[in-house]
Amino acid sequence: MTVGVRQIEQYVLNTRTRMPFRYGIASMTALPHLFLRLRATIDAELAVGIASEGLPPKWFTKDPQTTFRADLADMLAVIGHACDIASHLGEAASVFDLWQALHQEQQSWAARAGYPPLLAGLGASLVERALIDAFCRATEQPFGRAIRNGTLGFQPEVIHAELEGAHTADLLPETPLRQVVARHTVGLADPLTEDEIPADERLDDGLPQSLEACIRTYGVTHFKLKVFGDLNRDVDRLGRIARVVPAGRDQYGFTLDGNEQFHTVADLQQFWTALQGERDLHAFMRHLIFVEQPLHRDVALSEDLGERLRAWEDRPPIIIDESDGDVDSLPRALAAGYVGTSHKNCKGVFRGVGNACLIAQLNRAERGPRYVLSGEDLANVGPVALLQDLAAMATLGVEHVERNGHHYFRGLSMLPEAVQSEVLGRHGDLYRRHPAGFPTLDVRQGRIDLGSVVDAPFGTDFLLDVTQFTPLADWRFDELGVQE
Repeated sequence: MTVGVRQIEQYVLNTRTRMPFRYGIASMTALPHLFLRLRATIDAELAVGIASEGLPPKWFTKDPQTTFRADLADMLAVIGHACDIASHLGEAASVFDLWQALHQEQQSWAARAGYPPLLAGLGASLVERALIDAFCRATEQPFGRAIRNGTLGFQPEVIHAELEGAHTADLLPETPLRQVVARHTVGLADPLTEDEIPADERLDDGLPQSLEACIRTYGVTHFKLKVFGDLNRDVDRLGRIARVVPAGRDQYGFTLDGNEQFHTVADLQQFWTALQGERDLHAFMRHLIFVEQPLHRDVALSEDLGERLRAWEDRPPIIIDESDGDVDSLPRALAAGYVGTSHKNCKGVFRGVGNACLIAQLNRAERGPRYVLSGEDLANVGPVALLQDLAAMATLGVEHVERNGHHYFRGLSMLPEAVQSEVLGRHGDLYRRHPAGFPTLDVRQGRIDLGSVVDAPFGTDFLLDVTQFTPLADWRFDELGVQE
């Protein structure tokens, strides 16, 4: 087989949140949603694939000194460079081989240019996703089957040498999940109860706004709770969440997102010890699943920090997220005392498959689920980014996945009506029609059905016409209507 990239086009749709999404040092109210349209040749036959990503402030680079305008320029620069590389690589023997060449060249260029690996990986991952989509459409098979039967050319030992001799099909679930639990995000600015919503901030769009309303509407049982890293504020907020979340039930779980608030293990340990000492939180804290990226990416994988983390014997289970910038990040994290990492398609699909295989192999050796591959969100929305992300999560066997795009955006109301209708017609298990007419994610009893997603080529069952959006060359930052 031969695979090559012939052309990549970029288009933009501006999107606005229905309420601010505050995480760490950023508060997101508007962002561009970027679409890639890739033309490839698969055994000399033309194939087309699509990928997309919302470009949020302060995630790929968490530098408080830079503006959103400057951060977006960097994101578009690394995406553009990855597109240029892919278009000039020539043909490869498989999709995986082409991605590997792209990834290596992109990371080498980024190191020279001063871009961090996580940001550089965004560009490569968008091309990777569009190429996977094109391949699955051309070969008429869903992603889950293509990754297991080897036609994508995936080689786990190339990602992690520890997987030499292992077979992908033996380490991934036999079939993709057809349903996942939605882990609901509680942002730092989210109201917890209806009476907390100021009159001038109350929404009238038919979707739940407060945490208690989300629990009532969606039946959610799993939560991702953002923390400030300030003990008094976090104790107060977690205490108030604890009074809302159980809603008379014991079967719930939550994760804590540290958002890189700590720079030393000592500071994190002090915070954690004090938090555990709060009597009013004892019952609540027993439902903790893991803590996500509490330590800043600049120090999280350093050798000195690893020694201190391993010395903390009664530490909670901690995973990395923003520190997972390259193929060696997970092994380094495990050696440092973390228990796993997150998957987001923006960090790379093949990297995520490799991480899932390594964690599955380690858990088999341990004869238990000691190590974790979590599913986290980047405010993903459909009809492409969210569905491709869910297709990957289902294939990797991630049973509960953070989902927040449907909470911070007004469904798919930002899309043309013809696209909305296509989504409802092709993915009626994933979306429902809101009384106002637009598609919104159909979360019932805290779960999302994925049948149409895992049966599609790569998440989306139809080929979206992205040319109806603004060509990137014509797009301007000022159109977002946000401060720099």
